[in-house]
Amino acid sequence: MSARPQSSPDSSAEAGGALRDDMLKAMRRMARSVAVISCRDGERRYSMSVTAVDSLSADPPSLLICINRNSSIYPPLDAGADFCINLLAADHRDIAVDCSGRLKGEERFTSGEWEDDLLGVPCLRNAQANLVCRQDGRFDYGTHAVFIGRLREVRLAGEVSPLVYVDGAYTTSAPLRALCSA
Repeated sequence: MSARPQSSPDSSAEAGGALRDDMLKAMRRMARSVAVISCRDGERRYSMSVTAVDSLSADPPSLLICINRNSSIYPPLDAGADFCINLLAADHRDIAVDCSGRLKGEERFTSGEWEDDLLGVPCLRNAQANLVCRQDGRFDYGTHAVFIGRLREVRLAGEVSPLVYVDGAYTTSAPLRALCSA
């Protein structure tokens, strides 16, 4: 039976800060597709750029999103709003920047062509994909809430050419063909 490593009680506060900083530095090395989460609360629309999106299960088809509880999109999601995960294409950099803070509120919908689905959830018309979800669960952890979305509609558009975020910058994915020819 192997023993688990023990942390010393006197190092927890300092180590916690250093561990947090190291985690944030490590996460900058994880390239992620950029998405805009959008939802509606009555007449008001909300959107926010994110990279914290993942598939949860194929049966039932479901995804999860992680949202900071201080963000403007949190209150309608906390109230149970359905949402759309709009996967951005390489040419959607301006939309990503606008929805990550350059613009506020309804102004964020001036970038790109937006339309409502049949139930009123705003969807970016020419996104790589629109994954429209009915909210099906949530839990809080630290500064964030994890929302589970049960997929109710998928729309695909164009070639696969995602906008990617890595090391604090937007970029694109490129095939490794040139590196593989040896």
